[in-house]
This record gives sequence, structure tokens and C-alpha cells, in this order.
Amino acid sequence: MKKIVIVGATSAIAEHCARLWIQESPIELILVGRDQAKSERLAQDLRVRSPQSKIAIQFTDFIDPLRIKDWADAVNAEGVPDIVLIAHGSLPDQMICQKDLRACEAALAVNGVSPVLFAEAFAGPMQLADRGTLAIIGSVAGDRGRKSNYVYGAAKGLVTRYAQGLQHRLAATNVKVVLIKPGPTDTPMTAHLKAQGAKLADVGDVAQRVVDGVAQGKPVIYAPGKWALIMMIVRHLPRFVFNKMDI
Repeated sequence: MKKIVIVGATSAIAEHCARLWIQESPIELILVGRDQAKSERLAQDLRVRSPQSKIAIQFTDFIDPLRIKDWADAVNAEGVPDIVLIAHGSLPDQMICQKDLRACEAALAVNGVSPVLFAEAFAGPMQLADRGTLAIIGSVAGDRGRKSNYVYGAAKGLVTRYAQGLQHRLAATNVKVVLIKPGPTDTPMTAHLKAQGAKLADVGDVAQRVVDGVAQGKPVIYAPGKWALIMMIVRHLPRFVFNKMDI
């Protein structure tokens, strides 16, 4: 039975990925969350969808590196996972981050440092086992800093550089590192954008692209795929052009 760990399991994209994975075949699934009530509801839903799957809920601190390591060591001691999906994060208010350094610190920690710590806690055991797929959700926001969300973008830029370095480190092994870059997606985290009339991707479609890309071991997944072209253009815009844009 395939063993899958989802960190930040109650995020909308992660929840839809979990549903897709249990539809494929019975699996051992460890859901790691911060909200017990939401985690319990998700686990119950998944158990109904796949009674033969073994579904467990676990909790750990998402910031403290020692507690993250202790938790990951316990998971790995019972068998290195086949897939680890690191999916947690939040979309901070840029203006608040500019005015409140504590909010800025928290945004950088939960969106950048925390995913990196969780990934590093599994990278070593996967390397020793010479197998497994480590999937990390970043964002298109990490491709180029923009005034509207550069604190969030900086955190996701950290995730991007980390994933690239980890891919280089593990290139000679059978371990796959998959960096996922969703565009704006219709989830509770982007509800305020939807209220403002923003066009958002369907979360189910994004999750399907993630699951397919993870199965193929793709180094980078843009979801939807159009964002690969969009962000290539954004990354290569001359500074004098980019700085005149209100984005």
C-alpha cells in the first residue's frame, strides 16, 4: 500500500489531491494539519470515499524546527513515504506586512521557512532509501517580485530556490523533487480576490494537474499550464517596462 504524507492537508488543493489519490487505489495516508476540527472532517470524508485506505491524522508545530524534525523522524521510522506533499501556507495582506514587521515575519515563516524545514526533514531519509517523491507547493508569485504581494512572493521565491537546490542535490538518486506553482486558484485563501472579480482556476483542475505531475516526477508544475508562458514573459520583461506596470 502506497504511503502518502500531506502536510497542510486541509488546504483546498491538498484536499482535492487526497481525493484523487484515494480514488486510484487504497493507500496509507497521513494528514498533517493545524486545525483539528477541519482535519477530522477531511479524514472522515476520505474514509467514506475509500474504506480500504488507512487514514491517520497527526499534528505538529509548523514553525519549530526541532518539533518538525522529531515528528518527521517518527514518520520515517515506520517507513519512508512514497510521496510527501507540502501544501500549507497563507496569503498575507501586503500592506499589513509593510506596516507590521511581526506580520511580515509570520508571513515569511509560514510560507517560506516552514515548507523548507518540512522538506528537509524528509529529504535525507528519502535519499538514504533512494526512493520517494517530495512535492512542494510554491506559487507563481515566487517567479518575480511585484509590489502587490512581494512579501508572499519572497517567501515563495525561497521555496523555489530551495527546490532547485534540492533537485540538484538529489539528481543522481531515484528521489524526485517536484515544485508546484499554482496560479490564482479558487480556494478559501483567495476568497477576497474572487469577491473583487478576479478570474480564478478551478481547484479540482489544479489538483488533477498536481497529481498527474507528481506521478510523472516533473521538476516543475505550473497549474494551470498557461502560467508557464505567462510567468516566462513576466520574468523577462525589462525592468524599465516592468516598473511601469501596476501589478
